[in-house]
Amino acid sequence: MQLKALIADDEPLARERLRLLLASDDEIEIAGECRNGREVIAALREMRIDVLFLDIQMPGKSGFEVFDQIGPAHMPVTVFVTAHNQYAVQAFEVYALDYLTKPIEPARMRATLLRVKEHIASKSALTTHEELKSVLASLEKRPPSRKEYLKRVLVRNGAKESIVNVSDIEWIEAADYYSCLHIGTKGLMLRKTIKHLAEALDPENFVRIHRSIIVNIDQVREIVREGQSEGSVTLMNGQRLKMSKLGWQSLLAVSRK
Repeated sequence: MQLKALIADDEPLARERLRLLLASDDEIEIAGECRNGREVIAALREMRIDVLFLDIQMPGKSGFEVFDQIGPAHMPVTVFVTAHNQYAVQAFEVYALDYLTKPIEPARMRATLLRVKEHIASKSALTTHEELKSVLASLEKRPPSRKEYLKRVLVRNGAKESIVNVSDIEWIEAADYYSCLHIGTKGLMLRKTIKHLAEALDPENFVRIHRSIIVNIDQVREIVREGQSEGSVTLMNGQRLKMSKLGWQSLLAVSRK
């Protein structure tokens, strides 16, 4: 984890002390130094800062005024650095992570940096978790994608292969491991079982009306019931096809949509 740090103190010696303390940690990169509150505000608006070491009493604008102008929600992880203890309560009221009093001891700085890293890591994990929840929620709300059905089939006829638009097929007849595609006066043999085609064709356009017959519903002119379990359909070309009770129910279900 490489963290960008900004040092803000109006005293050159204080800034140098912070530089030396932070230099001992390979995961901290000093991105800049500021001498007053106005420079801090400008720096925070120009670059991404992970952790800010902020003096409270500075010319121009104090550390607390920086918080007020930037806004707590937009501040990086902030560690107040000051020679005075009386500001500690106020510092934590603006959600500072830590409060260091000068002179800062190396052990105290190491403890602070550990807190900073743990805080940033937990915040990052929470953000990732919330983003994941948001993505999952959006996926749950999204309507399921419509299955892609066959639009064309490739039919071999001797040495030739023909591309057939599925919409041109009037009805399909089972023929063992083949299916016969009926298009006008032609019957084309396709090496696919009728079960396979029943699953691959759009059920809103093609209905299996019998265990050996699939019909293009756009080609159906009329439906005839013949008793409780049998019936037939008549196609636009006058062709009459037998229909089972289950096929009749399937055909009616699609026709009513």
